[in-house]
Amino acid sequence: MRHMKYWICVAAVFLLFKNLSAQTTHEDKKATIAHFFNQSLTNAPIPAHLHDLTKQIGHRISGSPQAEAAVHWIKMQLEALRPDSVYLQAVNIPVWKRGPKEKAFIQTAGHSLQQMQVLALGGSVATKGTLRAEVVEVKSWAELSALPADKVKGKFVFYNRAMDPTKIDPFEAYLEAVDQRSIGAIEAAKKGAVGALVRSLTLAKDYYPHTGAMQYANGISKIPAAALGTRSADLLSQKLKDNPTLRFSLEMHCSTLPAIVSNNVIAEITGAEFPDEFITIGAHIDSWDVGEGASDDATGIVQTIEALRLFKTLASKPKRSIRFIFYMNEESGAHGGSKYASAARENEEKHLASIESDAGGFQPVGFRIDGDPQPVDQITAYSSLLSQYGMGRILPKHRGVDIVAMKDLSKVLLSLDCESHRLFDIHHSELDTLDKLNYREVTLGAVAMTVMAFLISEYGL
Repeated sequence: MRHMKYWICVAAVFLLFKNLSAQTTHEDKKATIAHFFNQSLTNAPIPAHLHDLTKQIGHRISGSPQAEAAVHWIKMQLEALRPDSVYLQAVNIPVWKRGPKEKAFIQTAGHSLQQMQVLALGGSVATKGTLRAEVVEVKSWAELSALPADKVKGKFVFYNRAMDPTKIDPFEAYLEAVDQRSIGAIEAAKKGAVGALVRSLTLAKDYYPHTGAMQYANGISKIPAAALGTRSADLLSQKLKDNPTLRFSLEMHCSTLPAIVSNNVIAEITGAEFPDEFITIGAHIDSWDVGEGASDDATGIVQTIEALRLFKTLASKPKRSIRFIFYMNEESGAHGGSKYASAARENEEKHLASIESDAGGFQPVGFRIDGDPQPVDQITAYSSLLSQYGMGRILPKHRGVDIVAMKDLSKVLLSLDCESHRLFDIHHSELDTLDKLNYREVTLGAVAMTVMAFLISEYGL
């Protein structure tokens, strides 16, 4: 009996010290998180970095001199922070050029011309002069499918399905409407159309068209595709009601050039205890060629650089290796993300989490996540540590294009989730400029990603 009491006392003391140790560890983590916020909110060079990217370099469409300048600028910023390694990863990328400014008109009653505000969609073919044709308007795939081919042949198909304003999350409304931009030209060409016109994917009512990637399909004619500003789309719709046989004139000089070799930029801090387990934080380098690529994705670039800087302020290295990745060509094919994933598979690397910032850089509210139930549950439990900073919301369905290729390699895919009510007012348009950003919001997003990577590094998955 005496021996039993002894061992009960020993077990009780062990459990007491274990609980005290766990509590101390938890408090240490909270102190580190507070350190990250204090450091970034007082010392982050985010305003200067955003100015360099948007005002000095400017838009960074894949294959452009500006995109290459961004590669070298990012590499220089990373090297100045002295991680364990910084290197370039070669990526083959397509090259598309917009050419001279697009022109578009409708011919109204009395043969007067009404100018339309348009942008060629990324990857579109040119019109080879001025393309004039009648227009057929559709607001759903069912409407297009129901039209006989002879009602479409030789005409423009005008996709006028607006983003759903009743969706509380504008990102959800965008995802539901983006298919008409991405495959609209394919489906129109199948019925003999000569061009595709797409209502810009924004809830704003203005004349600014929003571009974005579109696709062609093998064996289907490649027809020109352009986005209309929402007010131009509304005007065209009204004029078609007044005159169903009006003609639309479009002139675009875009071209696709031979592919070139560009680069992802990668920095790494090697883990102190588990160097062969990787957590990645990333964003994409390229942007569209209108505006300054400020919210998409200069914010993600500077947040990823800031995450590296914050890890370097710690007295010790993270337990697991952290990679900071800057992907090339997210906007027109995600070739950089595919290249990184391919190399990771070839090297048989173990990736715990892939984190990406590509949600506009506005007020961060948490993360979007995909993965197996156990690691998702574990990460969801971290929300309590971020909730006091207003970033504790963790929802399913990540929104990071570059990390899609890591789906079967990384245990979880995480995208920074931001308030998106302002994002689609400027997304892929000439309005995406530095003055639309709030430096404090961008900074908070950088800290959120740093905290998430730190927690995964400390506790594993």
